Amino acid sequence: MKKLFVIANRYIENSDWKIIAVLKFCLISLGMLLGMLIREDHKKKVRPAAAGIFFLTYVPLMAKFYRTMKEVQKEGEDQGKDD
Repeated sequence: MKKLFVIANRYIENSDWKIIAVLKFCLISLGMLLGMLIREDHKKKVRPAAAGIFFLTYVPLMAKFYRTMKEVQKEGEDQGKDD
């Protein structure tokens, strides 16, 4: 399992935002396909779980994105002072 994480980290390190975007589209398509397989009587139970997982993962991802955006803005300001 440890080797799998090493491989995954290397893959991400060697990817740009375009590859990550394609990966996300792939995963959302898989999620949609799997969602279509859920029986109608179980969908009411699955929806809140899926929404909860979405928000539990989305918030930290966007927090990291926001921190990165602020770092880049600060770097740009710092570079402007040197000119």
